[in-house]
Amino acid sequence: MDYKQEIERLRRELEQAGYEYYVLDTPTMSDRDYDLKLRRLEELEQAHKELITPESPTQRVGGKPVSAFGAVEHPVALESLQDVFDFDELRQFDQRVRAVTGDVTYVVEPKVDGLSVALEYVHGRFVRGATRGDGRVGEDVTENLRTIRSIPLHIPNAPARLIVRGEVFMPKKVFHALNEQRERRGEALFANPRNAAAGSLRQLDPKVAAERRLDILIFNVQLAEGEHFIDHIQTLDYLKTKGYKVIPHYSCTCIEQVVECITSIGEGREDFSFDIDGAVVKVDDLAQRTQLGSTAKFPRWAAAYKYPPEEKPSRLLDIVVQVGRTGVLTPKAVLSPVRLAGTTVTNATLHNQDFISEKDIRIGDTVMVRKAGEIIPEILSVVMEQRPEGTKPYHLPDACPVCGAPVSRDEDGAHMRCTGAECPAQLLRNLAHFASRDAMDIEGLGIAVVEALVGAQLVKSPADLYFLEPQSVAALERMGKKSAENLIAAIETSKQNDLGRLLYAFGIRQVGQKAARNIARHFGTLEKVANATVDELMAVDDIGAITADNLRGWFDSEQSKHLIRRLADAGVNMSAQEQGSDRRFAGMTFVLTGALERFTRDEASALIEERGGKASGSVSKKTTYVVAGENAGSKLKRANELGVPVLTEEEFEQMLH
Repeated sequence: MDYKQEIERLRRELEQAGYEYYVLDTPTMSDRDYDLKLRRLEELEQAHKELITPESPTQRVGGKPVSAFGAVEHPVALESLQDVFDFDELRQFDQRVRAVTGDVTYVVEPKVDGLSVALEYVHGRFVRGATRGDGRVGEDVTENLRTIRSIPLHIPNAPARLIVRGEVFMPKKVFHALNEQRERRGEALFANPRNAAAGSLRQLDPKVAAERRLDILIFNVQLAEGEHFIDHIQTLDYLKTKGYKVIPHYSCTCIEQVVECITSIGEGREDFSFDIDGAVVKVDDLAQRTQLGSTAKFPRWAAAYKYPPEEKPSRLLDIVVQVGRTGVLTPKAVLSPVRLAGTTVTNATLHNQDFISEKDIRIGDTVMVRKAGEIIPEILSVVMEQRPEGTKPYHLPDACPVCGAPVSRDEDGAHMRCTGAECPAQLLRNLAHFASRDAMDIEGLGIAVVEALVGAQLVKSPADLYFLEPQSVAALERMGKKSAENLIAAIETSKQNDLGRLLYAFGIRQVGQKAARNIARHFGTLEKVANATVDELMAVDDIGAITADNLRGWFDSEQSKHLIRRLADAGVNMSAQEQGSDRRFAGMTFVLTGALERFTRDEASALIEERGGKASGSVSKKTTYVVAGENAGSKLKRANELGVPVLTEEEFEQMLH
């Protein structure tokens, strides 16, 4: 078969498979077949780059990062809707509509809690996508929208120009999985799916957006040259025929049917894959919409009903403390079952000790509960007049309920945190960090392998990595003999790492890579670091009182001492490498700015320090050189103002050799 024909055939098959999977939710092609066909298409396109098009399924992984989003003026305004908060207001809306139109049919849709966007097509090809912005001007997020698999990149029998409007959202399952991943990595959690979706869609690097697995529901035709529609439902049917994933919708012939429909959507909200914050009511007939027109702010033919947050009393039966993967102790209320927002609630978050103390929440209290943002159950207040006699103020434990290690309060917040180096609750996160590239750099030990090792109970501490048997690793799912041998070899190699890497791998709070390197060079051996006083630790460059206290507390822990003993038994290096003879950067201070292509910031900083120099984060008169990558910003400007020499990445690399 001609390679052009094969490319076209593969694209058609993959597009159809993607439509069935992401839009219809009825896949007919297996994941394996899809992956094999996609790989074959990638091979053909790499061999014939001139045939790559923006619509190809291979282009959905994300293109090059952008420095900023351009402005897009919407040809048809993306109007917002007037909110109504009870059914009486909704009936008044109906009366205003009927006063102008007479008989009317409404369409009711769930109001997706996401980010509104417009998608523009020219002769069937997706050419541009923009956020709503202020309704008239939004931001160009085309490359990030291309990564959303349910958006067709080209549509059949299309008008010369078509603009549709939809709501980008993060599915609930994806949101929970993303937050679990971020927790393992010690990253800040997203508050809710809407914030996660908005943050993902506005990533400057489309590859990050692609990893977030966003979705979209289309709910309006903004512009369709040459097409004529009578009513809204006809436009939604039209959008379905073009391959879009269309918003669920219901037709109602009177306002009481609308009320029933809104009630039904609210009671069944948990069945949706996306979060909702209300229901949208629209006049179906497009001619009647024209009759009604718009105010300066809203269309008169639509309204957004916002579900009232339900508040109900419940009995606080107990408070249990969970330990997260970053060691944070989170108190959780155990409640008598209460029905809220369509679901039965038996637990609610209590956030932290400050939250409990401020509201004086005690076991046995009757508390008022609601769903915050219709998602997370929370306690609003205590019904003091129903407080039983003999209740006592609640305080979080001083020791970790999982491992028994001491608990410390974060110096920069209200969280209490387990200090145990071998705490089982933190095991996944600790192992992933220990093996990461900037720590012990154990190639092949990603989070999936870490989870497999922990699941098989082969590893209960970072030290256990150095006692793994190849045959046990090979027996893991998707591992095999060769992969196991490679992993064991990478673990063995990591024993020779410098002390600075090991210190960073321990994950001690506020001890980053640079601080770990400075400490290693200052003391020379782990034994000396472990025995150093707070004052001696503070004598190290960039180590303040809080970091010194964190270090002292970590080394005083029995779990830390046990971990160090086992690492020593395994033969892990615990000494700093001798200072190299290359001191060409001695007395020099470098500042790195912009996006570097040949090094990461940490790699470049390490290379500078290995040659006796210092890597700083701010430009001053004492700065020797500024190394400027792409999209360098204020630091480059400051360097030019002060007359500090500026190096390109190529010039910096030449200085290294």
